[in-house]
Amino acid sequence: MTEKITGSTVKAERDPETGLLTGPDGKERCWWHANLGDYLLYHDTEWGWPVDEDRRLFEKICLEGFQSGLSWLTILRKRDAFRAAFANFEVEKLAAFTEADVERCLGDAGIVRHRGKIKSTINNARRAIELRAEFGSFAAYVWSFEPKPENRPARIDFATARTLGKTDESTALSKDLKKRGWSFVGPTTVYAFMQSMGMVNDHLEGCCCRDAIEQARADFTRPVRT
Repeated sequence: MTEKITGSTVKAERDPETGLLTGPDGKERCWWHANLGDYLLYHDTEWGWPVDEDRRLFEKICLEGFQSGLSWLTILRKRDAFRAAFANFEVEKLAAFTEADVERCLGDAGIVRHRGKIKSTINNARRAIELRAEFGSFAAYVWSFEPKPENRPARIDFATARTLGKTDESTALSKDLKKRGWSFVGPTTVYAFMQSMGMVNDHLEGCCCRDAIEQARADFTRPVRT
């Protein structure tokens, strides 16, 4: 998670050594949700849980692209509007968007109105269809870039977490996507995608979600090329 929350309340409550923040239920969690209700729910129920559904994976990589230069919380709170604007990120429907749809999206105050990112989302839907034809699913393709355990930090403490803006694996996935014609998929954007979709578990040591997600990843059946 590359999100940085710097409000005074968060600074006062976050443990400066562990990076943990005590929630309203008394449980300790990663600092970045800032005890905001919707953000805390996202931390507990989405971030880091392994995903193999193509639509969700495609939606998330697109939204991470929209986040570039912004706060993820901003994107999260606009997510329903993004889904409405972009045909729920169904790639077949989105790939058929025309210039008229681009203009419609540019007039939609509910989303981030950035022409380049809007056109990128449509382009990336077309490229995702190509990947699915080649690998059987978008999931099989992206999970093939999952870091090996020996390439991961031994512990995800606060100091380590703050260094994880990108990795060799996110750089490799970014380069391969770009080679295939994708855009707004830089290595930092891709690593945030890998974190959120459970390809890595970057919940901090001591976070109440870390062990459950570690078990979910152990039980998860990785999608494979067909």
